[in-house]
Formats: sequence, C-alpha cells, structure tokens
Amino acid sequence: MEQKVDVLVVGGGPAGICAAVQAARCGAKTALIESQSALGGATTLAGVSFPGLFHAWGRQVIAGIGWELVRQAAALDETPLPDFTRPTERHWEHQVKLNPYVYACLADEACVAAGVDLRFHQQILSVEKGAAWRVRFAGKAGELAAFAANELIDCTGDADVVRLAGFPCARGERVQPATLMLRFSGYDVDEGHRDFIDAEYRKALEDGRLEPGDFAHSKTHFTAFLKGGGGNQVHLFDVDGGSAEGKTRAELRGRAAALRLLRFIRGLPGCSHAVLAEMAWTTGIRETWRILGEETITHDDYTSGRPWPDAVCHSFYPIDLHDENGVVPKPLSPGVVPSVPLGALIPKGSLHLMAAGRCVSSDRLANSALRIQATCMAMGQAAGAAAALSARGGGSPNGVDLAALRKTLAASGAIVPGG
Repeated sequence: MEQKVDVLVVGGGPAGICAAVQAARCGAKTALIESQSALGGATTLAGVSFPGLFHAWGRQVIAGIGWELVRQAAALDETPLPDFTRPTERHWEHQVKLNPYVYACLADEACVAAGVDLRFHQQILSVEKGAAWRVRFAGKAGELAAFAANELIDCTGDADVVRLAGFPCARGERVQPATLMLRFSGYDVDEGHRDFIDAEYRKALEDGRLEPGDFAHSKTHFTAFLKGGGGNQVHLFDVDGGSAEGKTRAELRGRAAALRLLRFIRGLPGCSHAVLAEMAWTTGIRETWRILGEETITHDDYTSGRPWPDAVCHSFYPIDLHDENGVVPKPLSPGVVPSVPLGALIPKGSLHLMAAGRCVSSDRLANSALRIQATCMAMGQAAGAAAALSARGGGSPNGVDLAALRKTLAASGAIVPGG
C-alpha cells in the first residue's frame, strides 16, 4: 500500500508540527509520521513544557505557527505571558510555561484543520530515492505501508531520515546528558535543616543511594532541588539518544533515578510524605546527530549574529552546554540576534530533502543554542514553506526563490531576518 503526497514530514516535535502545518497551508498534500502517541516531542512527551525564546532585547524575533500554538495554549489555560518588553539576562524568565496536555490537543487541531494526514505509532523502515522519495514504515502490529513523496523533511531530531537516505551526519565523541523531567511534592522543607540535608545528600552519594547526575547542579545546596521540586535537574550522562537501544537504557536509568530520589527525599526532615507528582514519559535528549548541510552554522557565526544571505529565521538563546560540571550558559552580546540559513537545513548534495530542528547543520557549541524549541519551530516552518514551493514549482529547496519563500513565511506570520 503506497500513498502519494507532495510533502512528507517525519517527526512531530516542535519542528515537525510547524513544517507540516505550513506545507499544508500552502496547498501541498502533506503527511506527518510520528513514532509516539502525540505531537509535541520535547514540549509534551519529554515534559519541557516551557518553550522559548521568541523575544530578544525587547522585541519579538520568532513568531509564526509555533508562536500561534503557544499563545493559544497559554490563553486556554489562562497562563499569563512574561513581560517580553523587559530584557533580562536570566533567559528562563522569557520562557512560556504551558499545559502540555492542552498544547498536544491544539497541535492535533492545527494539523487536522490544515489537512495534514497524521500517522501516529509509525516506525520508519527505509528511505529510497527514485523519481520521488519512497519511505516505508511499519505500524504497531507490523502492518507495512509506504509514502511516495516529492519532498521529504526530516524532523526526527536525530537525523534518522537523512542517515537512512545515505547522507553523512556528524556527532561528537561525547554528547550532552539527557534529562528526565519530574516533580516531587507533598513536603515542606525548613531552611534551618539545610546543612543537615546537604550532609545527608553527600552521604547518599558516597554510599550509592544516589548517583552523580541525580541532582545535576550538585555544587548548590540540595534544598534548591527540593524547593524546585526537581524539574530540569536530573541528568543522565553518556546516553546514546540516537538509537533504540541507547534510548531504552536512558528511559530505564531515568526512572531508576526517580525512585532513588523519592526514597532519599522521604528520609529527610519534613519530607516523609513526599510523592512523585509528575514525570515525563520520555527522557529529553539534547544532542545526537547533526546533518552536514550545504552550509554549517559555527559558534562564531552564531555568537556574532552573522547575516546569512539566505537566512530564513532567527534564533535566540545563550550557548547552553550541559556536562558533568553542570551547565555553562554563555549569553549573547547585547543586541545580537543570530539567524539560520536555508543551506543549514539541506543535507549537502541532496535534492528534495531537508532537515529541521535539533539536527540542523551546526557545530557542537552553536547547536547547544540552536536546539531550543522556538528556533526549531521557526526552522520547521521555513522547511515546510520551502518544500511546498519546491513541490509546486518542480525544483528543489536548494534552488527555491528566496524572495518567494520569505514572502510565504511572512504571510504566515513568521518573522524573516531583514524583513
């Protein structure tokens, strides 16, 4: 069974949603394949339900479909937006806290309204290029199907499609740790117990009740972990998030860490009734494979705000590298707003193939900032528009008319560099 589409998007995370909706709104017959049960990826399934950053230096630099969904989710849940007119060095203050369940529903609604053919619980088996791309996939009961697509967009985050298609990708010898988002509650910590709690924390590390990474910011007091309820503070080192085997180990290690923490916390003063109130259903992966594109964004390109001739969207986030010593954020210089060129979304030497999101062509340091959700949304929308224009005109995204692409994006509410 093979179906023909103009644009096929693989991966329904922040980039994939925007790519599919944009392509479909442009009139392209579009399908979206997702291996999980819901759209949203990091925003929903991985529990990182605070996307950013959409604003820089007091002005909005990323908008479009992603921002449209974020605003709708915040409004439905009556969540106030931050004061974006006030620049801050504490970038997290401009992240928008969302209800991930509402966001997942809105993502479904946007795709269905645009006419996207949604396919959940599907695993890609093969990618072959002929007159069109032929992508074979399997459902949960082993049923086989295929799409023949004029344009193919890889939004898997791990460059799965690009690698299956035979194009080279890169990754470092070490990758950033994964994180299991969780929240503990049901306790009341007295600041007066801080020294005792810190001493108990150190003992637990020594005797194996806790492991390095269970509290990623271990140089600060463990009471900080308790006050925040956990959140983005559990790191899993040496995780291969680009393979099923490696991801399985990450899921097991993450949930084992959750149990260790719960048992430890319950033994602390005022915490005997602590509960694990929330936990993401999948670990969040920061780094795996990156495509080798027609253009590659380097650290210097990013931090200098290099003006790319083929820029299609902005990005704004500090260099944000996580390792065993914690997080090393390096804010951008005042006024600098980086951008993403179309060439960084096109695997080198490919035709009718794009990749958007975390696997964008970039070096490791630049990628630590480019991987953030708002930028992935903007990249996805740009890829969707380029693919739709290519499918309509018979060319390839490599040769798409940049003026037409930017006009299409602007008409869909996106903010285009230099526009």
